[in-house]
Amino acid sequence: MIRVLVVDDQELLRRGLRLLLETVNDIEVVDEAANGREALVRVERSRPDVVLADARMPVLDGEGFVAACAEKHPGLPVLVLSTFDDAEVVRAVHAAGAAGFLLKDVSTDTLADGIRAVRSGGLVLDPRVARLVVSPPQDPLSALTAAERSVAERIARGMSNAEIAADLSLAEGTVKNTVSALFRKLEVRDRTALALAVARATR
Repeated sequence: MIRVLVVDDQELLRRGLRLLLETVNDIEVVDEAANGREALVRVERSRPDVVLADARMPVLDGEGFVAACAEKHPGLPVLVLSTFDDAEVVRAVHAAGAAGFLLKDVSTDTLADGIRAVRSGGLVLDPRVARLVVSPPQDPLSALTAAERSVAERIARGMSNAEIAADLSLAEGTVKNTVSALFRKLEVRDRTALALAVARATR
């Protein structure tokens, strides 16, 4: 039997999770807590195998609880539930050491499977939010305007400000200002670093 501690600041949701998990033969809800600080006390008392915790709670939120739990109870998996599928929350609880992250609208079977998986040492990540944790590197040129990109591409080809101005029918002062803007946006200090950034992004 897998012993589970449910942590959520809304009593209705805690009851709902308990009722759902009571239908699963190999899972037992042994205790509840309304926030992360209370949950740390309940962990000492009830000794759960898995903690099912909300991402956003008062007093001590999901991220803080996961970090504290990892320090005080290493090896105790925390599966985080949330209605928020934004990158900041997902990355924060993941970085803090959560064993998994699921959205609250998952089915009972998916939730039960997630609990079993983290109990066995696995990592569980809802497919809808997995991309937020393991996301491909972004194209640094995507933040540039079309005009800035045109100038950046010509710098990468080794053209001077005067040559770029002539090629694009712009005033040389306009090109100079655009180059300064490119340095800020791409966080580079000189034309060589800018050219390398463009080359990497266009491979």
